[in-house]
This record gives sequence, structure tokens and C-alpha cells, in this order.
Amino acid sequence: MQKIEPLENGKYYHIYNRGINGERLFKEQPNYEHFLNLYDYHIAPIAETFAWCLMNNHFHFLVRIKEIEEITSEKKIPSSKSFSNLFNAYTKAINKRHNRHGSLFERPFRRKSIDTNSYFQNLIVYIHNNPVHHNCCDHPLNYPWSSYTTCLSDKPTKLKRKEVIELFDDLENFKYAHQHTSEGYSLQMFLGE
Repeated sequence: MQKIEPLENGKYYHIYNRGINGERLFKEQPNYEHFLNLYDYHIAPIAETFAWCLMNNHFHFLVRIKEIEEITSEKKIPSSKSFSNLFNAYTKAINKRHNRHGSLFERPFRRKSIDTNSYFQNLIVYIHNNPVHHNCCDHPLNYPWSSYTTCLSDKPTKLKRKEVIELFDDLENFKYAHQHTSEGYSLQMFLGE
């Protein structure tokens, strides 16, 4: 059995998971919205988000786990527990809504620490291009359930948009990287498999 890496405060992680036995996690539009609301409730207090994408049977998040003193939540629980609470709350809602029972997500959820700027930058592009990779659309701009369009927007957001754009120097380079690198990234490169 593979050892589970603990989530450490102050570190960056690629958090990802999929539905158990390939099951769809998001069966209809309100499911995506509910998951994001639960994510905001459970994860925003303990982590900063740099990129995300929800696909019908899996998801990706690029986060930085906050230092203990940065956590504003009154209940300072371990970061892994916050993610478990998110997945459990969402599973309960889906089970009730779709008259199902049992687990919805594979366990344990996957996490991979990010240790270089180039890996961090490439992972942002990979996450945003995941819908292109899975033939859901031709460009990340056309997919509604990722942080790509939030990066292009000037609307208020909890996403660390400014930091993301600065990684690419400016917005034009951010767009260029996504347009010209949507091919050639393999899942194994980012998941370490």
C-alpha cells in the first residue's frame, strides 16, 4: 500500500481525485455549483487556491496549505480533515439527491507536493487544459468549470489570480502558454505515475 503524504502547512499541493469505479461526480449543473460552495466553506479557510478544474468524474486543485497562524477558521482542524469533510458533505448531498448510498470518491484523495516554479506553472496549464485533453472543448476558455476564465476576469475572487498571472509575467503570456501547450502534457507527468 502506498504511503499517504500528509498535507503540511505552508506547502503547495496538487489535490486530485475521481469518482469511485469511474462514477460521475457531477451529474448536473447544480452539482458543480454545490461542490464549489462546499469547497469554499471547507477549504478556503485552510488553503489558498491557484487553479482548479471540475470534470464529470474527477477534479484537480492547485493549493497552498496556509500556515497555522494564517488560518482564520475558529476550528483549526488538520488540512486533510478539511478535505475529507468536503468530500463527505458532497457525498451525502449527492446520495440524497440521486437516491444512492456508499462512497462517491476514491480514498484516500490524491495529493502531490509542488516543489519547483516550473512544475507549478506547468500544472496550472495542465489543470486548465484538462477539458481539452478529455475532448470536452477545443480551448479552456470554452469550459465553464475551471479557474481559467476567472484568471482572465477582473471580478472579485478568492482565487490567487494576481499571483498566477505573475508566474507567466503577464496576461498575454498566460494566454499564450495555455493556447500553445494544450497538447503534449501527459497525465503521468503531473501525477507521477
